[in-house]
Amino acid sequence: MSQRLLLTLLGLLVTLLFFGSLLIGPAALGLGESLSALFRGEGGPIVLVMQEIRLPRAILGLLVGAVLGLSGAAMQGFLRNPLAEPGLIGVSSSAALGAVLSLQTGLAAAFTLALPLAALTGAALSVLLILALAGPRGGALSLILAGIAISALTGAGTQLVLNLSANPFAVMEIVYWMMGSLSDRSMTHVWIAAPFILLGGAMLLLTGRALDALTLGEDAAQSMGISLRRLRMMIILGTAAAIGASVAVAGAIGFVGLVIPHLLRPLTGGQPSRLLPAAMLGGAAMLLAADIAVRLIAPDQDLKLGVLTALVGAPFFLHLLWRMRGVEA
Repeated sequence: MSQRLLLTLLGLLVTLLFFGSLLIGPAALGLGESLSALFRGEGGPIVLVMQEIRLPRAILGLLVGAVLGLSGAAMQGFLRNPLAEPGLIGVSSSAALGAVLSLQTGLAAAFTLALPLAALTGAALSVLLILALAGPRGGALSLILAGIAISALTGAGTQLVLNLSANPFAVMEIVYWMMGSLSDRSMTHVWIAAPFILLGGAMLLLTGRALDALTLGEDAAQSMGISLRRLRMMIILGTAAAIGASVAVAGAIGFVGLVIPHLLRPLTGGQPSRLLPAAMLGGAAMLLAADIAVRLIAPDQDLKLGVLTALVGAPFFLHLLWRMRGVEA
């Protein structure tokens, strides 16, 4: 399939799902009144539903899904490991720890923006720690080991907070937040996350040519004028900015960055520069579709988005591994 056709089809799918996200919800609103409330600001309470509830949710679904798919493809290309995913370098768990601390200490209740800001702070600190552990010239192996160490440390910190918490309501809130969700988000969350997501996404998209060269090996890439140190820095900073901001506003949502690149890699010839934009659109489509599904499957139960993506993504990924096992055998 040609790259233009693939991106066109994915773009159309994302557009349809974005408008579906705007139009589907527990409030039974007609198409005409929904669009009128969204674009003209007419319709009283319907304006509040469309502009303050559904629109931020749809925008965040688009942005978060896009960077999950994009960062997953970039990490797999840089590490040359099909099992790599955005959380491998420890940014997700570090951002989650920052958010958990804000919930446990009560800052999130006292200050609306405390939770996303604490999560972003956690992601920033993890970047500094990664760069310190991996060293200025560390390769893929040192990056992976540093990420594993940071993930283990911050994961233990999160478990410690839950273990020592004397407030059962805080524990419940933390557990629900860690499941991942786009409900009850406002345009404030969009304005907080969007700059970091867009900046991180742009940095990752710019690595396409370098990742193409890296498929030939590190020596070949360097002979073609590719600076591996600069590439590594762009991958780390881009992933940290995008994923840190995503976790800050949506919680932990897994498997999007792992499954989507696998799905689209055969359609792009395995070329990273072609896979990156395709994975970005594919990730947005998957998360928007999952967010629509949680509203249709259990509208009264508040089914968490991260739970659904794991239930769908894990079996699919196991199927992919089974197929790879047959090919390698």
